[in-house]
Amino acid sequence: MRTASDVFAWIPALLDGLVTTLVVTLAAAALAVVLAVAAGLARGARSPALRSGTRIYVEVFRGTSALVQLFWVYFALPLVGLRLDALSSGILVLGLNSGAYGSEIVRGAIRAVAPGQWDAAFALGLSRVDTLRSVIFPQAVPAMLPSANNLLVELLKNSSLVSLVTLSDLTFQAQVLRAATLSSAEVFGVILVLYYALAWILSYGVRRLEGRLRWTRSVAGSKP
Repeated sequence: MRTASDVFAWIPALLDGLVTTLVVTLAAAALAVVLAVAAGLARGARSPALRSGTRIYVEVFRGTSALVQLFWVYFALPLVGLRLDALSSGILVLGLNSGAYGSEIVRGAIRAVAPGQWDAAFALGLSRVDTLRSVIFPQAVPAMLPSANNLLVELLKNSSLVSLVTLSDLTFQAQVLRAATLSSAEVFGVILVLYYALAWILSYGVRRLEGRLRWTRSVAGSKP
């Protein structure tokens, strides 16, 4: 049975892994937001080629394993002359994967906005871009956040996959400690708590943002 001092001795290694996990999660989340918005809008574009290309991207990344995608990028792409390090591979794959799921969230939230909002904006002379930025997105974003919250937590959990391409994230460091100490229950118990704490913090931040946006909208709507 490990003592508290033994567990505290693991902290430096686990903190190193925690930093890597956060970097992967937040960078992949930023990429996923960009891809989700772009793909969500492209699914409703007038160009058939753009709609078809976006649909292929979404279906491929939603319909295949994130682990296989990661292995393909990290191990197969070098065979055709494109080599990415483990960190870049992890961020790229997780961003692409989450972006594909996120695009459906964006598309659904935009379609949920009443069609009359578009008509009213066009009647006022707003362009499509201005309408999206000033009318549609302010109404659609609060509706996206609950599902985006779930997707962000899922992205955090999927970040553990990068340990399989030798990236020293939280899971990788736990595996090293387990092999060195033979304390599987204690080591994995600690990282379960750490992952839960990270998920709670991320979810809390998104919920606060959601509440802030809804409060801003309610204040704006109450003005004469």
